[in-house]
Amino acid sequence: MVAEQLAANIIYGLLLGGVYGLATMGLSLIFGVLRVVNVGHGAFIMLGAFTAFWMFTLYSVPPLASIVVAIVVGLALGFAIFLTVIKRLLDAPELSTLLATFGIGIFLEELAKFFWGPDYVGYTWDIGGISLPVTELPFTKMYAFLSSIVIAALLYIWFRKTRLGKAIRAVVEDKEGAMVCGINVNMVYALSFAIGIALTVASGVLVTLFTPVGINVYMGGDYTLKAFVIAVLGGLGSPWGAFYAGFIFGLLENGSYTLLGMIPGVEPFGLTRFVSFAGLLLILLLKPTGLFGGE
Repeated sequence: MVAEQLAANIIYGLLLGGVYGLATMGLSLIFGVLRVVNVGHGAFIMLGAFTAFWMFTLYSVPPLASIVVAIVVGLALGFAIFLTVIKRLLDAPELSTLLATFGIGIFLEELAKFFWGPDYVGYTWDIGGISLPVTELPFTKMYAFLSSIVIAALLYIWFRKTRLGKAIRAVVEDKEGAMVCGINVNMVYALSFAIGIALTVASGVLVTLFTPVGINVYMGGDYTLKAFVIAVLGGLGSPWGAFYAGFIFGLLENGSYTLLGMIPGVEPFGLTRFVSFAGLLLILLLKPTGLFGGE
């Protein structure tokens, strides 16, 4: 019985890990290009979750289709925030951008609370599933996982094959050299920030496919903490490292839940975070730059 539960949680951990990885890619991309730590990361995940909720409840748009809306919203919001706030602080001390992104996150949460209220909301999108020997696997979770893989793969191809993608990579490698070659660095910064926010908002849509009843204006705090653990684990500044590290985090989080539940008197849900941080510390002791640092 315990073996079956552990196997089921490992499967769920892998599927959820793909969504975690996508959610963290935006955070790592912004830091890797702009050297800005987006402390308000979770607020954008919350916006993606509400995008899925409102599109489904008001217009009967399936959550997977609302990913397109979330990406458009994220791009527009990313460009607006960069041009009005972040661009003015690029040459300021790092603490300035840290405080700015923290303030932006609080502002978005309170604005969402003003329009949508503080209560938890949710939706039901039941499209069936498949029966495995150890668990019943809903199609919604499988689609969330596959969507994260597709988005990450398309982003990888875009970075490798397109002119704009190569420009971003050039700025990361050598900003001054890129400027000499005629690359508009400010445009690259704006585009990178917008893409990072768009990835984050899109991941909020996919998060609701795992927890469709846990949508709340303050839901982002927990995801911010998880994203920072995953980003450091994969190598801060490496979007692809963050994506791979999401799978490791998902396995640690879900696998440890079953094992901790076997210990008498232990509340497993609260200790899964401890296990995740312990795993992070162990890996950083062996590889201080993270598993994929610099890649």
